[in-house]
Amino acid sequence: MGLRSIVEKAFSVTVDYVTRREYHRQAFRRNERPIDLRFIFECITRIAPRNVLDVGTGISPLPALIRNCGLLVTATDNIVDYWPRGFVNRHYHVINDNIVDTKLTDRFDLVICAGVLQHVKEHERAVRSMFSLLRPHGYLIVSCPYNEREYVPNAYALPQAGYGQQSPYVCQQHNAEHRDRWVGDNGAELVIQEHWQVFAGEYWTYGEALEPPKQVHSDETHQFTCMLLRGR
Repeated sequence: MGLRSIVEKAFSVTVDYVTRREYHRQAFRRNERPIDLRFIFECITRIAPRNVLDVGTGISPLPALIRNCGLLVTATDNIVDYWPRGFVNRHYHVINDNIVDTKLTDRFDLVICAGVLQHVKEHERAVRSMFSLLRPHGYLIVSCPYNEREYVPNAYALPQAGYGQQSPYVCQQHNAEHRDRWVGDNGAELVIQEHWQVFAGEYWTYGEALEPPKQVHSDETHQFTCMLLRGR
């Protein structure tokens, strides 16, 4: 057996062991991923991009799922600052890049920032950087904790937060003022915005998680949003 065959066999055995262990250790925990994944793929169907950048991938399989649709995908994450122990994404290659001060030079038809912007304190710089990576009239998808009226600097630090107290990073709940600055400062257009009530309470993680979550109007209780923005 050649060296390549030995390496491939060892890799297959390791992956099989890890996935089997994860399968047997499953624990139910509802989250907001079905909301933004549905939104992302509906937008991809609508705008038909060719080149896609996923910002803040972590260990998510999202880039691999998009690549499975035939698109050309780049995945990045600020591994040094946000992952003290580092990580290996077994689904896709992830480039170490800080979107606030990106070193990327390619341009994309679509940039995706799903469930990430709430953890970036310099969110305006991050959004400006993502718009700078778009081709003319390209699109940016953002999903994050959100409330039209009120900005919360760190929802995890609120007295009745349901989880996140031990998190090493903040969880901002953005608001309409932030959205308007993201749009206005970058000469962009808000194409679609959805508002979702994920929890029974007023703020992100407050109260019981709704089963299922509800898409609502902007004047109703909500804690999460999905947005499609178009660049100039």
